[in-house]
Amino acid sequence: MKRILAPLALALAVSGPAALLSAPAVAQQDVSDLGQVNAYIRAVTTMTADFAQTDRNGQTLTGQLTIKQPGKIRFQYQKGVPLLIVGDGKALTMIDYEVRQVQRWPIGNSPLGALIDPSKDLSKFGRVIQTGDPKILSVQARDPKRPEFGTITMIFNRDPSGPAGLQLYGWVALDSQNNRTAVRLTNQRYGVPVANSAFRWVDPRPKGRSTGG
Repeated sequence: MKRILAPLALALAVSGPAALLSAPAVAQQDVSDLGQVNAYIRAVTTMTADFAQTDRNGQTLTGQLTIKQPGKIRFQYQKGVPLLIVGDGKALTMIDYEVRQVQRWPIGNSPLGALIDPSKDLSKFGRVIQTGDPKILSVQARDPKRPEFGTITMIFNRDPSGPAGLQLYGWVALDSQNNRTAVRLTNQRYGVPVANSAFRWVDPRPKGRSTGG
């Protein structure tokens, strides 16, 4: 189980927008595409979706993703998986209930900050990855001076019915040890009511208590 879960945890903890460097001059279409992704992020106030997380060995875990702007995100894994990942607007927290461990990182140190912080500008830390399919838009965030932070690539389907004409399909994370984790989303729902209590969690450590939110 730990070998399945660790790559996503590492992917979520890599360098964020503050450390990622501006890309070289890009084509006008790329500038337009990055602007469209920015518009998508700013248009999404809340979102829920089912996710399937697949590691490099092909093992898959499922669960539900919940987002509330700005800065709140929750990965609720399938029954039997003792892991919870929550972003409460300030920190990204991974809670492992099996071993009673809690790890926290500033959301600014996670590439997911690009997805849950509408104030960020993708043109400063992302670049468009050509896919050969005009219906798919792929944007990669990475810091070339800090390869140990790995990379994350967000994948969007062009969909006129989605926010800003896009639908978040998922993302792929690759750490410095070439551990690849892919997250695919389905059943995306936007603008649904999401209470702040969804981003609270129970601390499994001794004398733990509910926190977050």
